[in-house]
Amino acid sequence: MTMIGIIDYGMGNLYSVSKALERLGCPYVLSGDKEELEQARGLILPGVGSFRDAMHILRETGLADFIRSAVENGTPLLGICLGMQLLFDESEENGPTKGLGLLRGRVVRFPGVTKTGERYKVPHMGWNRLRFHRPSPLLHGVEEGHVYFVHSYYVVPGDEDVVLASSEYDVDVPAVVGRGNVWGTQFHPEKSGAVGMRILNNYVGIVTGRGNR
Repeated sequence: MTMIGIIDYGMGNLYSVSKALERLGCPYVLSGDKEELEQARGLILPGVGSFRDAMHILRETGLADFIRSAVENGTPLLGICLGMQLLFDESEENGPTKGLGLLRGRVVRFPGVTKTGERYKVPHMGWNRLRFHRPSPLLHGVEEGHVYFVHSYYVVPGDEDVVLASSEYDVDVPAVVGRGNVWGTQFHPEKSGAVGMRILNNYVGIVTGRGNR
């Protein structure tokens, strides 16, 4: 059985994620074929671009239903960047769009203006520090270091308990989320140095049973 299935729906940071798994020595398959992905013990949903476009593709290809079914059957899932946002109920990007609904919450745009009227840059692009809130096997042994973000939208969770770590960019930004066998990172762990690679390695450990869920 393949260790990790990277879901290819045409909108992911596929090369960098696959190279990171290679560095970890983790077997993977990069595919948009549901039968191939069914053979994987864990799934990664990467993503770069528009929430609406991504959900349209996932629905049209049947991958949205596949992902929901896999999660229901206990398969671990990790969403990265847009892939994390897709885990939630809805996004306001380009008009209201339903997400996968695996976690409660809504995706909204950074306002670009502070409460005192000062403007700041959107998208949020660059290195920001993590603050941990809850223990998780995904964060085992991870230092509260800096990780790399590129995004114009962020999650407002329906349940604060899913926020495992956050960062600050005028507002509190959920940076790592998780519940049950579903996890997500708003930043790109594969581009975040030792901190990000430790998180990916922890996810591999969850999938293989080395880590406790």
